[in-house]
Formats: sequence, C-alpha cells, structure tokens
Amino acid sequence: MKKYIVTTTINAPTKALERFSAMEEWELIVIGDLKTPADYKLSRGQYVNPAEQESYDKALSDAIGWNCIQRRNIGIVMAYEAGADVVAVVDDDNIPLEGWGENLLVGTEAEVNYYQSDIGAFDPIGATNYPHLWHRGYPLELLQSRDYSRRSKETVQVDIQAGFWNGDPDIDAICRLEHAPDCDFDAEAFPIAASELSPFNSQNTFLSRRVLKHYFLYPYVGRMDDIWAAYYVQALGYRVAFSAASVFQDRNVHDLLRDMQNEIIGYMNNLALVKQVKEDPSSIVAFLPGKSLRAWDLYRKHFD
Repeated sequence: MKKYIVTTTINAPTKALERFSAMEEWELIVIGDLKTPADYKLSRGQYVNPAEQESYDKALSDAIGWNCIQRRNIGIVMAYEAGADVVAVVDDDNIPLEGWGENLLVGTEAEVNYYQSDIGAFDPIGATNYPHLWHRGYPLELLQSRDYSRRSKETVQVDIQAGFWNGDPDIDAICRLEHAPDCDFDAEAFPIAASELSPFNSQNTFLSRRVLKHYFLYPYVGRMDDIWAAYYVQALGYRVAFSAASVFQDRNVHDLLRDMQNEIIGYMNNLALVKQVKEDPSSIVAFLPGKSLRAWDLYRKHFD
C-alpha cells in the first residue's frame, strides 16, 4: 500500500514535520509558500517550492493563490498521480503521537460507536468527554438540539478517517474565545460515526484514493475550505469515522477575532449548505464564489 502525508508550511522545519518525515512507511510531501524560507530542507521527504509548483500546474497554482493553506491541494494531486492508496492530510503544528498512522480504518469495515440523529447534522466533539465544545463548521443553530442518546455498535465501511487532536482542538473561534480549552480526549469514545453529515477538518485526516478526486479544499471561503469539502464528499456517499486523538496540536499563533471573521461565511451558510447538499451534492456550487469554482475545475482535470 502506498501511503502519503501531505501538508503545507510557511515555517522553517517544525517538530511535527521532522517526526512525520521519519516515518518510513509514509512518503511526505510538503508544499511551500512564498514566505517559506528559501533554504527550507527536509531530512526525508519531498519539499515542493513555489517555482516547482508553478512548473507542475501554473493555472491551478494561480487559481488557488498564495499564502493560503489551500495550496495543499497541489500536494494531494501529486500524491494521487504518484499512486497513493491513502493520503493523510496534516497541519504542520500537529505533532504525531506514538502509533500515529497505525491500525488504519480507511478502506476497512470498522466497528464504531454509531449515533442516530435526525436534526440535520452531527457534531462529533459533543459525543466525547467535552460535550460543551463543538467542531469547527458545525451549524450553530443546531447546538442546543444535539442528542447523543441513540448510540449503538455498528459496522461501517470507512472511506475517511478523521483523527482527533489533543491539546488545542479544532473548534470555531466563538467556542475558543469562550472556553480556551486544553483537551485530552478519552479514547474510549472512539471510533465514532453517525447517520448525519458531520464536519471534519484537514489537519489529521486520512483519505482513501477513491475520495481524492472529489475532495478539494476550496479557496476564497475563509475557514470553511475543508469543512465544506467534508460535507460535500459525505453527501456523495463516502463515509467518515472519527478516531481517537493521534496528534497533539501545538497551535500556531492565531488572531481569534480574525478567525471569527473568516468563519462568518460558515456561521451564515452551514445549515443551509448541509440541507441542500444532502438533497443534491452539486448544489454546493451555489455557495462557492467563481474563483473557487475555477480552481476546483482545474484540480479535477488531474483525475480525468
């Protein structure tokens, strides 16, 4: 099985990337940006500098734009074209814990804690030992309606494995401003799956090859790039299972008010988007600006 790790960075080599590069069963692709130091090097793995990215696909590069995390789309394409069976998309501030990447659920039938829900969307964080928190991108209108009472053991086919993160979890800016949590998720709660669509991110997430051509991190939609990608691929029928924390997030410096500003597009649209894509996945185009759609079209040409 060919396994690739894809990430972006604007920093000098981080502790996280040093650990990922040492994993000999995985091939690491790091996509640089304009601010990445010119002398950036990896002890093991492939660093793709801006000039190499433009040489690879200048039209896609231009359409995505610079100084944004969505440049990792280029790394996903490169991993796919290299024959990847599984791609792990990670953030460079997520330090892998011992055992990261082992016992993969992707491509298997896994027994999970399965939650039945009919309120419109499922929040996986609320099913853990932190029920007062919620996942970034979960529709805020549904927070008070979350219900985890209908839980059973079920076996599901897993196309996507969304690994959790100890330390600073992936919650939205409103939740972080209120709670400022430092989490240690109870592994007994996992794995988790649900009958409703769920938000999942791109910071510790494993994708099967067949998902890749549909999974695109949309530029120009603020901090909903990976969230809307998650809702879309699930609407197409791909199944996600959330697994126990396998990284510690030593979060890069963020301006929380700026994060909140970049999440407003989600606060205003997430519930409507979920409802519409469940009925018709292609309806997601109504929520995307033209620049996003152009980049998405160029991305999909690599999978034709």
